[in-house]
This record gives sequence, structure tokens and C-alpha cells, in this order.
Amino acid sequence: MNPEELDIVLASASPRRRQLLEEAGVPFRVHAVDADETLDPDLAAEPVEAVKKLAERKARAAVEELLTPEYEGTLVVIGSDTMVVLRGEIFGKPQDAEDAERMLRALSGCGHDVNTAVSVWVVHAPAGQDISLFYRTFVDTTYVYFKDLTDAQIADYIASGDPFDKAGAYGIQSGAAPFIDHIEGSLDTVIGLPAARMQREFPDLFAPRNVLGE
Repeated sequence: MNPEELDIVLASASPRRRQLLEEAGVPFRVHAVDADETLDPDLAAEPVEAVKKLAERKARAAVEELLTPEYEGTLVVIGSDTMVVLRGEIFGKPQDAEDAERMLRALSGCGHDVNTAVSVWVVHAPAGQDISLFYRTFVDTTYVYFKDLTDAQIADYIASGDPFDKAGAYGIQSGAAPFIDHIEGSLDTVIGLPAARMQREFPDLFAPRNVLGE
């Protein structure tokens, strides 16, 4: 396949994921989806499998919406999901200020996993021929270690509003940067999309190149 002829779609409205993909030099368009993010207890007990499942749901939802009877070409859909996990407990986006405070106090002074799953679905739909589809999903993990947080730091950060749209109630690339002692792994994984690994996993699809129009 010629990468320049692919219709690459990011199934996410996240500005952070969009920026990471742009910086990787991948030409793409955005198609945000409203996929089911509920987890049954058995799946929630397996965070790596859970984050894979959510990334796959997002990618699949985008494929189902985009693959109309009239569609022709090769569609490449990228679904992604990020989970913060502390001692086996998944920390999603906080529901309110109290929930954000609970998460930040739990993360204070210790390390935790940040798992980001990327699910890439490739649909080949040539004119007048049968459609073929395949997909593959991987999970990248970075270990993040927090400094001890003071009550004032937690209160001020929650008041800023930054925690509320982020897994684990913090943004490493924004207001929570001073909270970090160190990380082991990729910063992009914590931000939400390990684009460099994605390009290594799918070299034929995501060969580094300039964004279209540049």
C-alpha cells in the first residue's frame, strides 16, 4: 500500500492525541465517536485487557460510521484509550471535585501505571469488489512517579479545572507537570498516544513523512 493514498482517521476528539499524531508527520482527519466505555467487573479487574477493549470499541465505532455502501478506498482508523492504574484500580476521568481529590491523594508520593492502547483497523474497499478488514491492538505502559503533594497543591490544581477531562485526574503535559518526580517509559503514552511505537508497529502504514500540504 502507498501510505499517501490511505484515508487515515483518528477516532478521537482529543486535542492531545491530535497534536501527537501531527507531530509524527501522519496525514489524517478526525472522526470523533461516542463509543460505549462501560466495563463489566471481570474486564475492569484486568486493566490491560480493559484498555485494549475500549480502544477497539472506538475504532470499530468509527469504521461502522464511515464505511458507507458508497465508500471506496483504503480506510485506516486509529482508536486509542488511556488508563491510569494504581494497585490494580482503574482511575478514569473524575466525576467531580471530590473524586479528583480522592485520586490525587491516592497518587501522591507513589508510582502508578499509565496504559495506553492503540487499535488500528484497516478496511480495503475497492470499487465493485469484496471488502477486506483486519485490525491489531497493542498496549504501551509508562510508569509515573508522583512527588508528595500538599493540600494546597491539590486544592489549587482542582480549582484550575485541569483534572476533569483527564484519566487519573491529572495532565502531565499541563498543570500537573510539577507533581511528577520521574517517569519510566514514553511521555507520549501518558499524554495519550504513543505515536512513535505506532509507527514501529505499522511501518507500512505510518512511514514518517510530512503532513499533506507542507
